Amino acid sequence: MIEATLRLTRPDFLLDVDLALPGQGVSALFGPSGCGKTTVLRALAGLEHAAGRVALDGEVWQDDARGLFVPTHRRAIGYVIQEAALFPHLDVRGNLDYARRRAGDARVALGPVVELLGIGALMARRPETLSGGERQRVAIARALAAAPRLLLMDEPLAALDAARKAEVLPYLERLHRELSLPIVYVSHAIDEVVRLAHQLVLLEQGRIVAAGALGEVMARLDLPTARGEAAGVVLDAVLAERDAQWQLVRLQVGTDFSVWARDPGHELGRAVRLRLLARDVSLTRAPQTGTSIGNQLRGTVESIADDEHPALTLVRVRVGASPVVARLTRRSAQALGLEAGMAVWAQVKTVALME
Repeated sequence: MIEATLRLTRPDFLLDVDLALPGQGVSALFGPSGCGKTTVLRALAGLEHAAGRVALDGEVWQDDARGLFVPTHRRAIGYVIQEAALFPHLDVRGNLDYARRRAGDARVALGPVVELLGIGALMARRPETLSGGERQRVAIARALAAAPRLLLMDEPLAALDAARKAEVLPYLERLHRELSLPIVYVSHAIDEVVRLAHQLVLLEQGRIVAAGALGEVMARLDLPTARGEAAGVVLDAVLAERDAQWQLVRLQVGTDFSVWARDPGHELGRAVRLRLLARDVSLTRAPQTGTSIGNQLRGTVESIADDEHPALTLVRVRVGASPVVARLTRRSAQALGLEAGMAVWAQVKTVALME
C-alpha cells in the first residue's frame, strides 16, 4: 500500500491530497497541466517537501508530526521522467551498471531487466546513437536496475512521437504483467492511462476529484473523463473463441456478455483489455435484425447525463455487472423515451482491443 497525505501551498497553487494506492499494478495520476500530478510524484520521491506523511508498505518515509523525512537517495524508488537523462559519457551497459552499484546489497541481476525491456542489442551503444524510444527503454531499465520497491514515472512518453510511443507501450505493459513492483504513472494522455492503469486518480487544481479502479472511474458520467472523444468504458475480458473464417475473436467480459472484434492473433484464454467508446454505442428498445452491427447487448438504463454539447446526452447502461456508456442526441433519447430502469439494447459498433 502506498499512503500519502500531502499539503503544499504556493502563491498561486494549493495541493491538498490524501492518497491510498494499492501495492501492485499501475496507479495513474491524471488531469490537466498544472493540476498537481508531478508535484505529488516529486513528494513521493522526496524531491519536494510537501507537509504531511508518506509511507510504502508500512515503512514511513515522511511524517512531519514526528519530524521524520527520509531523503530521496534513501528511498527505494526508481524515477523516470520525460527525457531519458542518460549519462552521455557511458554506454548503455555503463548506465545500467551505475544504477546497479547504487543499489548496494539490494542490487539486481541485469539479465532479466535487459530482456524485459528488449535492450540486449543496445548494451555497447552510447545514448546519442539511440532513438527516442530506445533511450526511454534504457532509462526505465536503469530505474529498475537500482532495485526499487516503487517505480515513479512522470509522463515518460510525452517527448516521443506516435511511432516511438507505440514502440515503448508494449514494454510498459510487460512491467506490470511480469513484475510485482507498484508503479505510479503521471500522464495527461487518456489513451496511455486506459491502456496501462489499474487504478485512476483524477486531479484538478491540486485536489482529488475521483479515485478508484480504472473501469469504475471511467464509467462515471459526472467526471471530466466522460466528456469529449474519450468518453466510454474500459473492461477486462478473455479471448474465448476464434472465428478463423472471418478473422474475428469473441471477447468474454466476465459472465456478463461477449463481443466480437478483429482477431489480434493471441492465444485463446489470454486476458485482454477492451475499450468501448460512447460514440460507438447506440441504443434501441428492441433487438435489431438486418443490421451490420453484430454486437447487441441487453441491459438496463442506469443514468442519463448532459454531455459537453447541448445537443448530446450520455446514457449509462448496466449489462450484467458491467457498465456501458452511449452518446446520443437529446432528440434521440427523448424519442426513445429513455429513463432509469428501462430495458434497452446497446449496439456496439466498434470494439477497441488494447494489446
